[in-house]
Amino acid sequence: MNTPCRIARYLAMFLIITSAAFAQEERRAKLDWKTWVIPSGADHGVPSPSRHPRDTQKELVTVRTLSRTTDPEILEQIRYWDSGPPSYRWMDMITKRQTAGQALGAFPVRASTYVSIAIYDATVAAWNAKLAYRRERPSSADPSIRPRVSVPNSASYPSDYAATAAAAATVMAYLVPAEAEYFHKLAEEAGKSRIYAGVEYPSDYEAGLALGRRVAEQVIAKARADGSDVVWTGTVPTGLCKWTGSNPGNVSAATWKPLLLTSPSEFRPQAPPPCDSAEVQAQVAEVKNFPRALTGANFSTNARAFYWQTGEGVYPWAFVHLNRWVLEDHLEMDPPRAARAYALLGAAGFDAFIASQDGKFAYWYLRPAQLDPSVAPLFPAPNFPSYPSNHSTFSAARSEVLAYLFPDRAGLIRSLGKEAGDSRIWAGIHYQMDNEAGVALGKSVAQKFVQWGENDGSQ
Repeated sequence: MNTPCRIARYLAMFLIITSAAFAQEERRAKLDWKTWVIPSGADHGVPSPSRHPRDTQKELVTVRTLSRTTDPEILEQIRYWDSGPPSYRWMDMITKRQTAGQALGAFPVRASTYVSIAIYDATVAAWNAKLAYRRERPSSADPSIRPRVSVPNSASYPSDYAATAAAAATVMAYLVPAEAEYFHKLAEEAGKSRIYAGVEYPSDYEAGLALGRRVAEQVIAKARADGSDVVWTGTVPTGLCKWTGSNPGNVSAATWKPLLLTSPSEFRPQAPPPCDSAEVQAQVAEVKNFPRALTGANFSTNARAFYWQTGEGVYPWAFVHLNRWVLEDHLEMDPPRAARAYALLGAAGFDAFIASQDGKFAYWYLRPAQLDPSVAPLFPAPNFPSYPSNHSTFSAARSEVLAYLFPDRAGLIRSLGKEAGDSRIWAGIHYQMDNEAGVALGKSVAQKFVQWGENDGSQ
Protein backbone atom coordinates (compact mmCIF):
# COMPACT_ATOMS: atom_id res chain seq x y z
CA MET A 1 0.00 0.00 0.00
CA ASN A 2 1.51 3.36 -0.99
CA THR A 3 2.06 6.19 1.50
CA PRO A 4 -1.00 8.37 0.59
CA CYS A 5 -3.31 5.35 0.93
CA ARG A 6 -1.85 4.40 4.29
CA ILE A 7 -2.30 7.97 5.49
CA ALA A 8 -5.91 8.11 4.28
CA ARG A 9 -6.71 4.84 6.07
CA TYR A 10 -5.03 6.07 9.24
CA LEU A 11 -6.99 9.32 9.08
CA ALA A 12 -10.30 7.55 8.70
CA MET A 13 -9.64 5.40 11.78
CA PHE A 14 -8.26 8.34 13.76
CA LEU A 15 -11.24 10.58 13.04
CA ILE A 16 -13.78 7.91 13.97
CA ILE A 17 -12.09 7.29 17.32
CA THR A 18 -11.38 10.89 18.26
CA SER A 19 -14.76 12.23 17.18
CA ALA A 20 -16.53 10.03 19.72
CA ALA A 21 -13.97 10.70 22.46
CA PHE A 22 -14.11 14.48 22.10
CA ALA A 23 -17.82 14.90 21.37
CA GLN A 24 -19.02 15.61 24.88
CA GLU A 25 -15.97 17.64 25.92
CA GLU A 26 -16.12 19.82 22.79
CA ARG A 27 -19.61 21.03 23.62
CA ARG A 28 -18.54 22.53 26.92
CA ALA A 29 -14.92 23.51 26.21
CA LYS A 30 -14.23 27.22 26.24
CA LEU A 31 -11.73 29.87 27.29
CA ASP A 32 -14.03 31.81 29.57
CA TRP A 33 -12.11 35.10 29.60
CA LYS A 34 -13.80 38.49 29.40
CA THR A 35 -13.39 40.31 26.11
CA TRP A 36 -13.06 44.03 25.45
CA VAL A 37 -15.33 44.49 22.45
CA ILE A 38 -16.89 41.30 21.12
CA PRO A 39 -19.74 39.82 23.21
CA SER A 40 -17.65 36.83 24.32
CA GLY A 41 -15.00 34.45 23.08
CA ALA A 42 -17.56 31.69 22.87
CA ASP A 43 -19.38 33.77 20.26
CA HIS A 44 -16.58 33.12 17.76
CA GLY A 45 -18.73 32.18 14.77
CA VAL A 46 -16.11 29.78 13.41
CA PRO A 47 -17.73 26.80 11.62
CA SER A 48 -16.55 23.28 12.30
CA PRO A 49 -13.66 22.13 10.11
CA SER A 50 -14.33 19.34 7.68
CA ARG A 51 -13.70 15.96 9.26
CA HIS A 52 -13.95 14.03 6.00
CA PRO A 53 -10.72 12.06 5.42
CA ARG A 54 -10.66 13.04 1.74
CA ASP A 55 -10.65 16.77 2.58
CA THR A 56 -8.02 16.30 5.26
CA GLN A 57 -5.85 14.22 2.93
CA LYS A 58 -5.98 16.95 0.30
CA GLU A 59 -4.86 19.54 2.81
CA LEU A 60 -2.10 17.29 4.11
CA VAL A 61 -0.68 17.03 0.61
CA THR A 62 -0.54 20.84 0.49
CA VAL A 63 1.10 21.11 3.90
CA ARG A 64 3.58 18.34 3.09
CA THR A 65 4.57 20.09 -0.14
CA LEU A 66 4.79 23.63 1.22
CA SER A 67 6.65 22.62 4.37
CA ARG A 68 9.47 21.25 2.24
CA THR A 69 10.20 24.58 0.57
CA THR A 70 13.78 25.75 0.37
CA ASP A 71 12.89 29.31 -0.66
CA PRO A 72 15.10 31.48 1.60
CA GLU A 73 12.53 34.30 1.67
CA ILE A 74 9.82 32.00 2.96
CA LEU A 75 12.18 30.40 5.46
CA GLU A 76 12.99 33.85 6.81
CA GLN A 77 9.26 34.61 7.09
CA ILE A 78 8.77 31.42 9.11
CA ARG A 79 11.58 32.41 11.45
CA TYR A 80 10.36 36.01 11.77
CA TRP A 81 6.77 35.23 12.68
CA ASP A 82 7.69 32.32 14.93
CA SER A 83 9.99 34.46 17.10
CA GLY A 84 7.28 34.97 19.74
CA PRO A 85 3.56 34.56 20.34
CA PRO A 86 1.23 35.68 17.53
CA SER A 87 0.78 39.12 19.14
CA TYR A 88 4.48 39.87 19.51
CA ARG A 89 5.49 41.01 16.01
CA TRP A 90 2.42 43.22 15.60
CA MET A 91 2.84 45.07 18.87
CA ASP A 92 6.58 45.34 18.25
CA MET A 93 5.82 46.87 14.84
CA ILE A 94 3.62 49.54 16.44
CA THR A 95 6.30 50.27 19.04
CA LYS A 96 8.96 50.69 16.38
CA ARG A 97 6.75 52.81 14.15
CA GLN A 98 5.98 55.20 16.98
CA THR A 99 9.63 55.38 18.03
CA ALA A 100 10.60 56.21 14.45
CA GLY A 101 7.82 58.76 14.01
CA GLN A 102 6.04 56.70 11.34
CA ALA A 103 2.32 56.96 10.69
CA LEU A 104 -0.05 55.44 13.24
CA GLY A 105 -3.04 57.68 12.68
CA ALA A 106 -3.83 61.08 14.14
CA PHE A 107 -3.27 59.84 17.72
CA PRO A 108 -0.68 57.04 18.12
CA VAL A 109 -2.16 56.02 21.48
CA ARG A 110 -5.21 54.72 19.61
CA ALA A 111 -3.06 52.35 17.56
CA SER A 112 -1.52 50.53 20.53
CA THR A 113 -4.93 50.44 22.21
CA TYR A 114 -7.22 49.25 19.45
CA VAL A 115 -4.74 46.86 17.87
CA SER A 116 -3.97 45.24 21.23
CA ILE A 117 -7.61 44.74 22.20
CA ALA A 118 -8.45 43.46 18.70
CA ILE A 119 -5.63 40.94 19.00
CA TYR A 120 -6.79 39.90 22.45
CA ASP A 121 -10.44 39.45 21.50
CA ALA A 122 -9.46 37.57 18.34
CA THR A 123 -7.13 35.34 20.36
CA VAL A 124 -9.76 34.52 22.97
CA ALA A 125 -12.28 33.76 20.22
CA ALA A 126 -9.79 31.63 18.29
CA TRP A 127 -8.89 29.62 21.36
CA ASN A 128 -12.54 29.04 22.16
CA ALA A 129 -12.91 27.57 18.68
CA LYS A 130 -9.71 25.54 19.14
CA LEU A 131 -11.05 24.05 22.36
CA ALA A 132 -14.40 23.34 20.76
CA TYR A 133 -13.06 21.49 17.72
CA ARG A 134 -9.77 20.01 18.99
CA ARG A 135 -8.25 19.49 15.57
CA GLU A 136 -4.89 17.74 15.69
CA ARG A 137 -1.86 19.35 14.08
CA PRO A 138 -0.88 18.18 10.57
CA SER A 139 2.21 16.34 11.78
CA SER A 140 0.06 14.26 14.13
CA ALA A 141 -2.06 13.11 11.21
CA ASP A 142 0.88 12.64 8.84
CA PRO A 143 4.20 11.70 10.50
CA SER A 144 6.01 12.37 7.23
CA ILE A 145 5.49 16.12 7.77
CA ARG A 146 8.54 17.58 9.47
CA PRO A 147 7.58 20.88 11.10
CA ARG A 148 10.14 23.65 10.81
CA VAL A 149 9.17 25.12 14.20
CA SER A 150 8.14 23.72 17.55
CA VAL A 151 4.64 22.29 17.30
CA PRO A 152 2.33 24.32 19.59
CA ASN A 153 0.63 22.41 22.37
CA SER A 154 -2.80 23.48 21.18
CA ALA A 155 -5.38 22.55 18.61
CA SER A 156 -4.68 23.49 15.01
CA TYR A 157 -8.05 24.98 13.96
CA PRO A 158 -8.51 27.90 13.61
CA SER A 159 -5.10 29.55 13.31
CA ASP A 160 -4.54 32.04 16.10
CA TYR A 161 -1.63 33.44 14.09
CA ALA A 162 -3.95 34.22 11.19
CA ALA A 163 -6.66 35.56 13.51
CA THR A 164 -4.17 37.83 15.25
CA ALA A 165 -2.69 39.00 11.97
CA ALA A 166 -6.03 39.76 10.35
CA ALA A 167 -7.30 41.58 13.45
CA ALA A 168 -4.16 43.70 13.74
CA ALA A 169 -3.85 44.43 10.02
CA THR A 170 -7.50 45.39 9.62
CA VAL A 171 -7.33 47.85 12.51
CA MET A 172 -4.05 49.26 11.22
CA ALA A 173 -5.58 49.67 7.76
CA TYR A 174 -8.39 51.70 9.35
CA LEU A 175 -5.90 53.88 11.24
CA VAL A 176 -3.42 54.30 8.36
CA PRO A 177 -5.48 53.80 5.18
CA ALA A 178 -2.61 54.85 2.94
CA GLU A 179 -0.79 51.65 3.95
CA ALA A 180 -3.80 49.33 4.03
CA GLU A 181 -2.52 47.07 1.26
CA TYR A 182 0.81 46.67 3.05
CA PHE A 183 -0.83 45.63 6.33
CA HIS A 184 -3.16 43.14 4.65
CA LYS A 185 -0.28 41.53 2.76
CA LEU A 186 1.67 41.31 5.99
CA ALA A 187 -1.28 39.52 7.62
CA GLU A 188 -1.41 36.99 4.80
CA GLU A 189 2.32 36.41 5.11
CA ALA A 190 2.06 35.90 8.88
CA GLY A 191 -0.79 33.42 8.59
CA LYS A 192 0.64 31.44 5.67
CA SER A 193 4.00 31.15 7.43
CA ARG A 194 2.39 28.56 9.71
CA ILE A 195 1.37 26.41 6.74
CA TYR A 196 4.91 26.61 5.34
CA ALA A 197 6.18 25.75 8.82
CA GLY A 198 4.12 22.56 8.71
CA VAL A 199 2.07 23.23 11.84
CA GLU A 200 -1.27 24.34 10.38
CA TYR A 201 -3.66 23.40 7.60
CA PRO A 202 -4.75 25.86 4.90
CA SER A 203 -8.28 25.76 6.33
CA ASP A 204 -6.87 26.76 9.75
CA TYR A 205 -5.40 29.84 8.10
CA GLU A 206 -8.58 30.71 6.20
CA ALA A 207 -10.82 30.34 9.27
CA GLY A 208 -8.41 32.38 11.41
CA LEU A 209 -8.20 35.15 8.83
CA ALA A 210 -11.98 35.40 8.62
CA LEU A 211 -12.31 35.42 12.41
CA GLY A 212 -9.71 38.14 12.86
CA ARG A 213 -11.40 40.36 10.31
CA ARG A 214 -14.79 39.93 11.99
CA VAL A 215 -13.35 40.90 15.36
CA ALA A 216 -11.51 43.86 13.87
CA GLU A 217 -14.68 45.26 12.34
CA GLN A 218 -16.30 45.36 15.78
CA VAL A 219 -13.22 47.02 17.26
CA ILE A 220 -13.20 49.59 14.47
CA ALA A 221 -16.86 50.35 15.12
CA LYS A 222 -15.97 51.07 18.74
CA ALA A 223 -13.02 53.20 17.68
CA ARG A 224 -15.18 55.26 15.35
CA ALA A 225 -17.43 56.11 18.29
CA ASP A 226 -14.71 57.18 20.74
CA GLY A 227 -14.97 60.89 19.86
CA SER A 228 -11.42 61.22 18.56
CA ASP A 229 -12.64 62.70 15.28
CA VAL A 230 -14.39 65.62 16.99
CA VAL A 231 -12.76 68.94 16.14
CA TRP A 232 -12.15 71.29 19.06
CA THR A 233 -13.93 74.60 18.58
CA GLY A 234 -13.15 76.18 21.94
CA THR A 235 -10.83 79.05 22.78
CA VAL A 236 -7.75 79.24 24.96
CA PRO A 237 -8.76 80.94 28.23
CA THR A 238 -6.82 83.94 29.47
CA GLY A 239 -6.03 85.30 32.90
CA LEU A 240 -3.71 84.86 35.85
CA CYS A 241 -1.93 81.46 35.96
CA LYS A 242 -3.27 80.42 32.55
CA TRP A 243 -1.19 78.70 29.91
CA THR A 244 -0.50 80.86 26.87
CA GLY A 245 -0.27 79.56 23.34
CA SER A 246 -2.35 78.49 20.36
CA ASN A 247 -3.48 75.20 18.82
CA PRO A 248 -2.97 73.22 22.05
CA GLY A 249 -2.06 69.60 21.43
CA ASN A 250 -4.44 66.80 22.44
CA VAL A 251 -7.13 69.26 23.53
CA SER A 252 -9.96 67.21 22.01
CA ALA A 253 -8.88 64.10 23.92
CA ALA A 254 -10.35 65.56 27.10
CA THR A 255 -13.78 64.60 25.73
CA TRP A 256 -13.02 61.16 24.30
CA LYS A 257 -14.94 58.11 25.49
CA PRO A 258 -12.81 56.01 27.88
CA LEU A 259 -12.79 52.22 27.98
CA LEU A 260 -13.28 51.68 31.72
CA LEU A 261 -13.42 55.09 33.37
CA THR A 262 -16.95 56.32 33.96
CA SER A 263 -15.91 59.65 32.43
CA PRO A 264 -12.69 61.50 31.57
CA SER A 265 -13.03 63.40 34.86
CA GLU A 266 -13.60 60.40 37.15
CA PHE A 267 -10.23 60.89 38.86
CA ARG A 268 -9.63 64.53 37.98
CA PRO A 269 -6.94 66.03 40.27
CA GLN A 270 -7.92 68.86 42.58
CA ALA A 271 -7.22 72.36 41.31
CA PRO A 272 -3.58 73.43 41.53
CA PRO A 273 -2.64 76.28 43.88
CA PRO A 274 -2.60 79.87 42.57
CA CYS A 275 0.60 80.56 40.70
CA ASP A 276 1.38 83.56 42.92
CA SER A 277 1.16 81.47 46.11
CA ALA A 278 4.24 80.81 48.21
CA GLU A 279 3.92 77.08 47.44
CA VAL A 280 4.10 77.51 43.68
CA GLN A 281 6.78 80.16 43.90
CA ALA A 282 8.90 77.66 45.82
CA GLN A 283 8.25 75.00 43.20
CA VAL A 284 9.15 77.20 40.26
CA ALA A 285 12.35 78.16 42.10
CA GLU A 286 13.11 74.45 42.50
CA VAL A 287 12.67 73.92 38.77
CA LYS A 288 14.78 76.97 37.96
CA ASN A 289 17.61 75.99 40.26
CA PHE A 290 17.83 72.35 39.29
CA PRO A 291 21.38 71.90 37.89
CA ARG A 292 21.34 71.36 34.15
CA ALA A 293 24.95 72.04 33.16
CA LEU A 294 26.00 69.62 30.44
CA THR A 295 29.03 68.37 32.38
CA GLY A 296 29.83 66.66 35.64
CA ALA A 297 27.24 65.03 37.90
CA ASN A 298 24.38 66.60 35.94
CA PHE A 299 25.16 64.62 32.83
CA SER A 300 23.17 61.59 33.97
CA THR A 301 19.93 63.44 34.76
CA ASN A 302 20.25 65.44 31.55
CA ALA A 303 20.77 62.26 29.55
CA ARG A 304 17.75 60.60 31.11
CA ALA A 305 15.61 63.70 30.58
CA PHE A 306 16.55 63.69 26.91
CA TYR A 307 15.74 59.96 26.65
CA TRP A 308 12.26 60.51 28.05
CA GLN A 309 11.71 63.15 25.36
CA THR A 310 12.66 60.78 22.52
CA GLY A 311 10.15 59.00 20.32
CA GLU A 312 10.53 55.91 22.51
CA GLY A 313 10.50 57.69 25.85
CA VAL A 314 7.42 59.81 25.21
CA TYR A 315 5.09 56.81 25.04
CA PRO A 316 6.08 53.36 23.65
CA TRP A 317 8.83 52.65 26.21
CA ALA A 318 6.46 50.48 28.28
CA PHE A 319 5.78 48.28 25.27
CA VAL A 320 9.52 47.96 24.67
CA HIS A 321 9.83 46.34 28.08
CA LEU A 322 6.71 44.23 27.63
CA ASN A 323 7.99 42.96 24.27
CA ARG A 324 11.23 41.89 25.95
CA TRP A 325 9.47 40.17 28.84
CA VAL A 326 7.11 38.31 26.53
CA LEU A 327 10.17 36.71 24.94
CA GLU A 328 12.09 36.22 28.18
CA ASP A 329 9.13 34.47 29.80
CA HIS A 330 8.47 32.32 26.69
CA LEU A 331 4.89 33.46 26.31
CA GLU A 332 4.90 31.96 22.84
CA MET A 333 3.76 28.91 24.80
CA ASP A 334 0.69 30.82 26.02
CA PRO A 335 -0.63 33.15 23.29
CA PRO A 336 -3.78 34.19 25.22
CA ARG A 337 -1.67 35.26 28.20
CA ALA A 338 0.60 37.35 25.98
CA ALA A 339 -2.37 38.97 24.21
CA ARG A 340 -3.94 39.74 27.60
CA ALA A 341 -0.80 41.59 28.75
CA TYR A 342 -0.67 43.71 25.59
CA ALA A 343 -4.37 44.54 25.81
CA LEU A 344 -4.29 45.54 29.49
CA LEU A 345 -1.30 47.79 28.87
CA GLY A 346 -2.81 49.32 25.74
CA ALA A 347 -6.23 49.86 27.29
CA ALA A 348 -4.88 51.42 30.49
CA GLY A 349 -2.71 53.77 28.45
CA PHE A 350 -5.75 54.93 26.52
CA ASP A 351 -7.78 55.89 29.59
CA ALA A 352 -4.72 57.44 31.24
CA PHE A 353 -4.24 59.58 28.14
CA ILE A 354 -7.83 60.80 28.28
CA ALA A 355 -7.77 61.42 32.03
CA SER A 356 -4.57 63.44 31.82
CA GLN A 357 -5.94 65.66 29.05
CA ASP A 358 -9.10 66.19 31.10
CA GLY A 359 -7.01 67.58 33.93
CA LYS A 360 -4.86 69.73 31.69
CA PHE A 361 -7.76 71.37 29.93
CA ALA A 362 -9.86 71.72 33.05
CA TYR A 363 -7.23 74.01 34.59
CA TRP A 364 -5.08 75.30 31.68
CA TYR A 365 -2.19 75.84 34.08
CA LEU A 366 0.88 77.66 32.83
CA ARG A 367 4.33 76.09 32.42
CA PRO A 368 7.24 76.99 34.74
CA ALA A 369 9.00 79.06 32.06
CA GLN A 370 5.77 80.99 31.48
CA LEU A 371 5.57 81.83 35.17
CA ASP A 372 9.26 82.66 35.42
CA PRO A 373 10.93 83.45 32.07
CA SER A 374 14.35 82.98 33.65
CA VAL A 375 13.73 79.20 33.81
CA ALA A 376 15.90 77.61 31.11
CA PRO A 377 14.53 74.18 30.10
CA LEU A 378 16.70 71.58 28.41
CA PHE A 379 14.21 71.59 25.52
CA PRO A 380 10.96 73.38 24.72
CA ALA A 381 7.88 72.28 26.65
CA PRO A 382 5.15 70.48 24.69
CA ASN A 383 2.45 72.75 23.34
CA PHE A 384 -0.20 72.24 26.01
CA PRO A 385 -0.78 73.12 29.67
CA SER A 386 1.36 71.92 32.54
CA TYR A 387 -0.88 70.35 35.20
CA PRO A 388 -0.97 67.37 35.58
CA SER A 389 2.08 65.87 33.87
CA ASN A 390 1.31 63.57 30.96
CA HIS A 391 4.55 61.69 31.50
CA SER A 392 3.78 61.09 35.15
CA THR A 393 0.20 60.02 34.46
CA PHE A 394 0.99 57.65 31.60
CA SER A 395 4.08 56.19 33.24
CA ALA A 396 2.44 55.60 36.60
CA ALA A 397 -0.60 53.98 35.02
CA ARG A 398 1.33 51.66 32.76
CA SER A 399 4.08 50.80 35.23
CA GLU A 400 1.40 49.79 37.75
CA VAL A 401 -0.31 47.58 35.17
CA LEU A 402 3.00 45.97 34.25
CA ALA A 403 3.84 45.52 37.94
CA TYR A 404 0.54 43.65 38.30
CA LEU A 405 1.21 41.50 35.24
CA PHE A 406 4.88 40.80 36.10
CA PRO A 407 5.18 41.09 39.90
CA ASP A 408 8.75 39.80 39.88
CA ARG A 409 9.70 42.89 37.87
CA ALA A 410 7.54 45.37 39.80
CA GLY A 411 10.46 47.21 41.38
CA LEU A 412 12.21 47.74 38.06
CA ILE A 413 9.18 48.97 36.16
CA ARG A 414 7.97 51.25 38.94
CA SER A 415 11.40 52.83 39.18
CA LEU A 416 11.32 53.52 35.46
CA GLY A 417 7.84 54.99 35.74
CA LYS A 418 9.02 57.27 38.53
CA GLU A 419 12.06 58.33 36.54
CA ALA A 420 9.84 59.26 33.58
CA GLY A 421 7.87 61.65 35.78
CA ASP A 422 10.90 63.04 37.60
CA SER A 423 12.64 63.68 34.29
CA ARG A 424 10.19 66.45 33.43
CA ILE A 425 11.38 68.46 36.43
CA TRP A 426 14.99 67.69 35.53
CA ALA A 427 14.22 69.07 32.07
CA GLY A 428 12.62 72.22 33.51
CA ILE A 429 9.19 71.84 31.92
CA HIS A 430 7.04 70.73 34.89
CA TYR A 431 6.48 71.58 38.54
CA GLN A 432 6.68 68.95 41.26
CA MET A 433 2.92 69.32 41.79
CA ASP A 434 2.38 68.33 38.13
CA ASN A 435 4.40 65.21 38.77
CA GLU A 436 2.61 64.31 42.01
CA ALA A 437 -0.86 64.88 40.54
CA GLY A 438 0.04 62.82 37.50
CA VAL A 439 1.33 59.91 39.57
CA ALA A 440 -1.82 59.86 41.71
CA LEU A 441 -4.01 60.08 38.61
CA GLY A 442 -2.12 57.33 36.81
CA LYS A 443 -2.33 54.98 39.77
CA SER A 444 -6.07 55.56 40.11
CA VAL A 445 -6.57 54.75 36.43
CA ALA A 446 -4.36 51.67 36.70
CA GLN A 447 -6.36 50.32 39.61
CA LYS A 448 -9.48 50.17 37.43
CA PHE A 449 -7.62 48.01 34.92
CA VAL A 450 -5.99 45.83 37.54
CA GLN A 451 -9.45 45.15 38.98
CA TRP A 452 -10.67 44.29 35.49
CA GLY A 453 -7.74 41.93 35.06
CA GLU A 454 -8.35 40.27 38.43
CA ASN A 455 -11.89 39.47 37.34
CA ASP A 456 -11.39 38.66 33.66
CA GLY A 457 -11.54 34.90 34.16
CA SER A 458 -7.87 34.28 33.37
CA GLN A 459 -6.84 33.30 36.88
